[in-house]
Amino acid sequence: MAQPVRGSLALEVRDSRGLPHPTKARLTSSANRYDQAFDVPHDGREIVRDLGYGVYQLTLSSDGFAPWSRLIEIRTAVAVHVSATLELAPLATKVNVDDSAALLDPNAIAIQYPIGRKDIGEELSAQPGRALFDLVAQQPGWIYESNGVLHPRGSEYDVQFVVAGLPVTQNRSPAFARPMESEDVQSMRVITAGYPAEYGRKLGGVVEAVPSRSISSGWHGQLDAEGGNFSTVNGAGALSYSKRKNYFSLRGSAFSGDRYLDPPVTANYTNSANAGGMAATYERDFSDSDHLRAVFTYSSLSYSVPNDLVQYAAGQRQNAGTDDTGGLLYYSHAISGDSILTLSGSIRSSHFWLTSNAASTPIIVAQQRGYTEGYARADLAGHKGRHDWKFGVDAMAGPVHEALQYIITDPSQYEPGTQSPFQFSDGKWDTEVSGFVQDQMRFGHWNMSVGLRFDDYRLVLHETSWSPRAGISRYIPAWNLLVHASYDRVFQTPAMENLLLASSPQFDSVNPDVLRLPVRPASGNFFEAGASKAFSGNLRLDANVFRRDLTNYSDDDVLLATGVSFPIAFASARITGEEVRLSVPRWGRFSGYVSYANQSGIAQGPVTGGLFIGSDETSGIGDTSKFAVSQDQRNTLSARIRVQATNRLWAAAAAGYGSGLPVEMDEVDTDSLTEHYGADVLSKVNLERGRVGPNFSLDLAGGAELLHTERATMELQFRATNLLDRLNVINFASVFSGTGVAVPRSFSARLRVSF
Repeated sequence: MAQPVRGSLALEVRDSRGLPHPTKARLTSSANRYDQAFDVPHDGREIVRDLGYGVYQLTLSSDGFAPWSRLIEIRTAVAVHVSATLELAPLATKVNVDDSAALLDPNAIAIQYPIGRKDIGEELSAQPGRALFDLVAQQPGWIYESNGVLHPRGSEYDVQFVVAGLPVTQNRSPAFARPMESEDVQSMRVITAGYPAEYGRKLGGVVEAVPSRSISSGWHGQLDAEGGNFSTVNGAGALSYSKRKNYFSLRGSAFSGDRYLDPPVTANYTNSANAGGMAATYERDFSDSDHLRAVFTYSSLSYSVPNDLVQYAAGQRQNAGTDDTGGLLYYSHAISGDSILTLSGSIRSSHFWLTSNAASTPIIVAQQRGYTEGYARADLAGHKGRHDWKFGVDAMAGPVHEALQYIITDPSQYEPGTQSPFQFSDGKWDTEVSGFVQDQMRFGHWNMSVGLRFDDYRLVLHETSWSPRAGISRYIPAWNLLVHASYDRVFQTPAMENLLLASSPQFDSVNPDVLRLPVRPASGNFFEAGASKAFSGNLRLDANVFRRDLTNYSDDDVLLATGVSFPIAFASARITGEEVRLSVPRWGRFSGYVSYANQSGIAQGPVTGGLFIGSDETSGIGDTSKFAVSQDQRNTLSARIRVQATNRLWAAAAAGYGSGLPVEMDEVDTDSLTEHYGADVLSKVNLERGRVGPNFSLDLAGGAELLHTERATMELQFRATNLLDRLNVINFASVFSGTGVAVPRSFSARLRVSF
């Protein structure tokens, strides 16, 4: 995998005579939200891959043999080899399996929030394609802006996904790309501090997604049918086959619905979407030491851009869409029992388009942009004594192209002299090369990690950077307490989306007042300190404080009210906060969590990068005042409680609260705002305070297993979102984020068949 913090387990099972023996196995980790049952085949060997670092409970059971159980630690990319010998069962046997020791990882350097298979399988979203994003947004420090844009700890555009082994640093929000479907993902890990040196380019937050995979041999499949309000229909299917050293899977999904983005008004005008995608995977073990994985993915999306009241009355229709094709080859070779070499390469092509009809106001816009990206990586990882080390290099390169045309239809909305019509086209090569070295050391109950990364970035500008990383933790067994601290030096490349547009001299003629400043990469110092404690093997408390100091802090702006956003940068920003999460992985029939984050993000001018058109824009370029960043939501709270009522019936209730995001407006015209967005939306905004009003949502969910046999299961799930039907405004009239209204009371249901 490209950039995984994951390892694997190589299991060998024999009976008391030393012969290979098939058995049933279960691997669990409360800390990693991992619970996987599988069958060990007749040769007594099985490899479990993509395991997040931590402590696991391995349990084996076979008729006529005594149960076998052991704690397993995954600390490195090198496979952990476990040999188990099953003894004949005595007349009476009682084994209590308790994975409380796996509730807390005593070797962790920073808090990482796992999202397990059960969490993903039970998540239903009222809007297509957002189930996984909803789960990420529930983690401390993460918030939503309009249209499903994720923001970790005050960062804009700085989220990195690692999907099916592909590091994706481009914007994956619903307006930019087809979202990942929950059926395609087995587990996720969310990281906001203590980054290994192998992670780079986008480090506001990292979401590591492991594709769904069946461990047991034979044919396996899953069919999902989902529907809900706003004519939403979602279907997905998967088929896999595994035998001895070969594994193959084919997955596909599609959705259609009439509420895709977050509309600027309650009426939800012109907001439909259709999407589809597929993924094919082939894996082969050439030997116990050599593994090959090949992945091919394709997805497409088309949607209508929602209108405000004025645009709808004028008859505006804007449509947009994207398609994405990618392929990955991954090869690993175990050089010895203590070291492993991995090589990977991929190619990915992505294309985005936007069109407007003749009735669009105040501007008709059309856009075509895209890129082709080649990626290659090689690294060597090993374990020796106290050390788990790794070093490697990677590179990505490919052409980027952008084209845009516009015609102004309402000149009163623009300054005199603004050029219309206008056409823009440009293309450049993006080349990014990096290298890293890292080591994690253990000295008794002390843990230490150190790393160094080098980045060379070439697109509009050419810049290089060295990024040291360090972390330390101390585990206190008597208190079941882990105390940790970390420092990350980060180098974050600008958002690729419309970067050429923001940097092109072709815009010098658009208006008498135009200023272009190249958007430089952001650099920053990230600090975090905190503690994790387990109580009675049932509860876990995580708490931390953090501070991020950034230079060339990235944000985005919109070109001439076209809806086309591009990156800009400010001189600096400081983001501080506290996060607390109390979780109950399992306590009898109950599980759940309560999560709270307090955050303050303050940026300071002047503007250091971007495109600015018009006297009002250029006159404030030198402003050195301080202001709240657009993601500055001071208080965020989420909670969920789940009860397993019977073996086949469960129910859950969840609630979310946000104190509200800033409103960024230089001049306030309430009549104009009411004309565009309506009095009901305006009533949820405190214009004097400069904040959107608090938002709150209460959700209910449940599921029933209708069929359960050795070969197949059938489950029916439902969800009620925003049960109180509260009007929640996410953003309002923001220069950067527009206006977005959260989903009203909605209901959805899913039927899932697995075999």
